[in-house]
Amino acid sequence: MKTAAKTKKSVSLDDRVKAVVTKLKRLSTKSTLDGMARYGLPSDNALGVSIAAIQKVAKEIGRDHDLAEALWATGIYEARLLAAFVDEPEKVTPAQMDRWCRGFDNWGVVDTVCFKLFDQTPHAWKKVGQWASRRDEFQKRAGFVLLACLCGHDKTASNDRFLECLPLIEGAATDERNFVKKGLSWALRGIGRRNLELNKAAAELAGRLSKSSDPTARWLGKEALREFARPVVVNQLRKKKKT
Repeated sequence: MKTAAKTKKSVSLDDRVKAVVTKLKRLSTKSTLDGMARYGLPSDNALGVSIAAIQKVAKEIGRDHDLAEALWATGIYEARLLAAFVDEPEKVTPAQMDRWCRGFDNWGVVDTVCFKLFDQTPHAWKKVGQWASRRDEFQKRAGFVLLACLCGHDKTASNDRFLECLPLIEGAATDERNFVKKGLSWALRGIGRRNLELNKAAAELAGRLSKSSDPTARWLGKEALREFARPVVVNQLRKKKKT
């Protein structure tokens, strides 16, 4: 594939999208497509390309905001994953984030877009609160997955940023939908693993939830408490305290 700079000058955006989709189709396999269902991923608008192959294509393309937007517009599962890898975080707008969020229809796209793109934008924190209150299962999941990604990737965020999000988790803790509750769990555990102060606050919330009469909230609390009790997590927190 040509370098991104040369391609932009000599080929139209439509033709570039067609070339990328053609490449993805060549990389697709029936076994990958058939296996997607085992992980709760859609196959009706997918090609069957491994994430490793998608990452390789992304590396060949480089960063390209216009191409990312055009790939997203195809609606193809793998093209949307690729869009997350090639988009330019500094060019992503709040309007684009909301538009893509409205198109979320599976956990694979949600998690990849939040983990590889949205959490690197300056609008990420604002979207956590906005999306966490949405009704749609995958849009709501996006709010909490984005929070979980910020737990791991935003090294400069203050503890207050995360403490302010604990009420969001508690408020949604009775949502029994599978992809929402797993997003909640990821976020709560992520906050608790960040440092000792946040661990204490997250553990207090987890303790309350573990005693709830609601089965989903109770599951959420117990999952977090089990995570926080793991020796590897305890040791990591102790090391962070010393640094």
